[in-house]
Amino acid sequence: MKKNVVVQFDQNEKHNRFAGWSLNDLNPVEQQMLVAMALTVMEYRYQPGAFMGSPVEAKAYLRLRLAERQAEVFACLFLDTRHRVICFEEMFHGTIDGASVYPRVVVQRALAVNASGVVLTHNHPSGDPEPSPADITLTQRLKEALGLVDIRILDHIVIGATSTVSFAERGML
Repeated sequence: MKKNVVVQFDQNEKHNRFAGWSLNDLNPVEQQMLVAMALTVMEYRYQPGAFMGSPVEAKAYLRLRLAERQAEVFACLFLDTRHRVICFEEMFHGTIDGASVYPRVVVQRALAVNASGVVLTHNHPSGDPEPSPADITLTQRLKEALGLVDIRILDHIVIGATSTVSFAERGML
């Protein structure tokens, strides 16, 4: 049985063509196209030089990029000193329950793009965004390695099927 999910939009907005839409109103191809359109909008909105203004924006962008992946992907959102996007890069690809991440490679790439801040992210194909002990250990190792070259980890966002966990919001950084 499919759950009827209504997309919440401002009903008073006279230019809102999506008001009252339900996911059940869309067939699978239309849903796939909607996701592709959303990705295009987010990639346009957060192209190099764009300001990443809040953790909420980062989580929405990263969730859209990684939530539906069937294997674990570890990625970095590299930012400049004013939290403007330099680039988003998928750094490591793994299996359904893990990916090998090499701090040396992350540090090299951050230096190559001249980043001063990094938002780390990875998905959990299981759907549960709760960080594992390995996630916590990796974050500390990356924080130490990047700290040696004055690059700050601004957050580590774990993406689940329907929600995210932010290390920064939980005080884990």
